Amino acid sequence: MASALIQPKMLEWARKRAGFAIEDVAKKLSVKDTAQILAWEKGTESPTFVQAQKAARVLHVPFGYLFLKAPPEENLVIPDLRTVCDRPADKYSLDLRDTIADVMRKMEWYKDYQKEIGATELEFAGKFSSGDGYKKISASITHTLRLKLEDRASAPNWEDFFKLLVERTEESGIVVLRSGKVGSDTTRILDVNEFRGFAVFDKVAPFIFINGADAKPAQIFTLVHELVHVWLGKSGVSNNGLTMESVSLSGIEKLCNDVAAETLVPENDLSDRWNKQSDLHQQLSELAAFYKVSTVVVARRLFDLALIDKDDFAEFYRIQASRWEKSKSKQKGGGSYYLTLPVANGKSFTRAVLYSVFAQKTLARDGARLLGIKPSNLDKLAQATKLI
Repeated sequence: MASALIQPKMLEWARKRAGFAIEDVAKKLSVKDTAQILAWEKGTESPTFVQAQKAARVLHVPFGYLFLKAPPEENLVIPDLRTVCDRPADKYSLDLRDTIADVMRKMEWYKDYQKEIGATELEFAGKFSSGDGYKKISASITHTLRLKLEDRASAPNWEDFFKLLVERTEESGIVVLRSGKVGSDTTRILDVNEFRGFAVFDKVAPFIFINGADAKPAQIFTLVHELVHVWLGKSGVSNNGLTMESVSLSGIEKLCNDVAAETLVPENDLSDRWNKQSDLHQQLSELAAFYKVSTVVVARRLFDLALIDKDDFAEFYRIQASRWEKSKSKQKGGGSYYLTLPVANGKSFTRAVLYSVFAQKTLARDGARLLGIKPSNLDKLAQATKLI
């Protein structure tokens, strides 16, 4: 077989970029001797075209990259706001980079689509600053989403309340994507320890991505946290939830947490319902059931308002985090393949792509690529979802 005259340094770059050891690549390429991979990277030997093509797939780089003389410049497209124990997090993994890149491609297409149909800038997008205070920003979000206490009472459970929040968020003009994997690749599961979500700001077509691999009760807080980024006009990747470590946060991430907590569990209403004489465990369960959020969200709100002490909150977080971890390990993919696509791609975005394809304004090939499916499945998607 003919050899592929790839650039050895590019193969090494691609391997390190993907975070793989030589042994990992050898295993994935079914190469028994790791010395073979080393020889390719040193340039003493060359892989065949078939081997090089497989290497590109395994390392998640375009095949043509392996022939470049130098690595392409890859800048972080949105700010890294993640912290671990009050310190900046490590660099983005390849999975996170590819997820951000995919969302950016979607957003650029959707922004052009929105402008073509006459959409204008969203009134609330970037309207506020950190100096406005968390209650003022929360009031605006609450108003925009038409959120009332009655919505909690009418929702059978937190999952239905979450669906309501997502629907109203998309109705406001923000696209919400939720997935636990990179694109359609079921082997590339997103790491919750790396990030919980991110927001890509645009005045016409802002996007929010929620890490669907996270425990489901935690995703509702992530959604509202990322909403605040849109109100502030700030893109960013977030990983902080309501851990004890997040107590010491400052800046934009603390503000986003404060706004999310006020939006989901309003201080005035919580103060009226709180009875310090009642059993703490029972009352937390009752309040969580009413507000349709997790016990931890309520416990953190009570802690922030000095209604319970640090030890009480720490204990509740430890218990709930353990339960979430167990529930995560039992989570299984379910439901119709076609009905989950609008969740992963955002219902508004999915509908727009289908409209554009069937109106023959976008090639089926391009529309399918945006949605992560085969062109032949576009009709099935439209029929199953009834989005058009």
